[in-house]
Amino acid sequence: MTDFLSSLLSGDINLITSLVWLAIAAGLSIVGGAIGGVLLAGKDLGYELAAMTGGLLGPAGVIPTIFLGLLILNLLNNS
Repeated sequence: MTDFLSSLLSGDINLITSLVWLAIAAGLSIVGGAIGGVLLAGKDLGYELAAMTGGLLGPAGVIPTIFLGLLILNLLNNS
């Protein structure tokens, strides 16, 4: 556990740390999408439906971008 935390905090990118960063980014994108949905369409759709729609669509753009960014960082780190 100590090795995992030290590699996570030092910026070492491996499979486990990539999955943790991807999970953190997915969680934050869900929250951000829900907030954005409420702000953009809360009055028109209703706050609950807008938050649910934003929470579902928020990670659609973030997860592939985070995955690609981690892949590029891993390639640059190993070269």
